[in-house]
Order: sequence, then C-alpha cells, then structure tokens
Amino acid sequence: MTDCKVAVRAIILDGKDNVATALQDMSKETAVSFAERGCTTVRLLNDIPFGHKFALSDLSEGETIVKYGVPIGQLIRPVKAGEHIHLHNLVTLQRRGDVQ
Repeated sequence: MTDCKVAVRAIILDGKDNVATALQDMSKETAVSFAERGCTTVRLLNDIPFGHKFALSDLSEGETIVKYGVPIGQLIRPVKAGEHIHLHNLVTLQRRGDVQ
C-alpha cells in the first residue's frame, strides 16, 4: 500500500463525487491530496471557503456535478481542477419550494 501523507482539509463524500468539500477555509495554491483517489493531489485555483466545493478534475460546461453520490447541479461554464464551484458557475438541480 502506498504511504500517502494527507492533511485532512477537504472530504470526498462518495466515490462517485466529482467535487470535494472544504473542511476549513483554504487559500489559493493550497495542494490537497486524497488517499481515496490514489494520493491524487489537486492544487486550488481560488480561495475556497469552509463548506464550499471545488472540482477534482477539469469539467465541461453542462456537466453534472455529483456530491453525496447524487447529481446536485449542472455547470454553466467549464471549470478546471481545483476551481471553486458555487452559484457563479453552477445551476442547482434542487427545486425551490416557492416556485411552481
């Protein structure tokens, strides 16, 4: 087994996810490694606030974002690995309760 030294700063909630979630505020250029992905390292392209998502790989416009192993939204523009994913580049798949 590979010795992968990982400082826990982000979590991948399900093996199907294409995003990770920050467990603390993280600065641009931070390298985040994931043992569950074979020690894959992602270098952040933006500051990532606690609880926010970032891409684990390059993703295309229109691609579905998967978190918790389920689709949660669709990209409205391409993003690169390590890029912040939030309302500026994602349309949610959740229905708003106040819209018919």
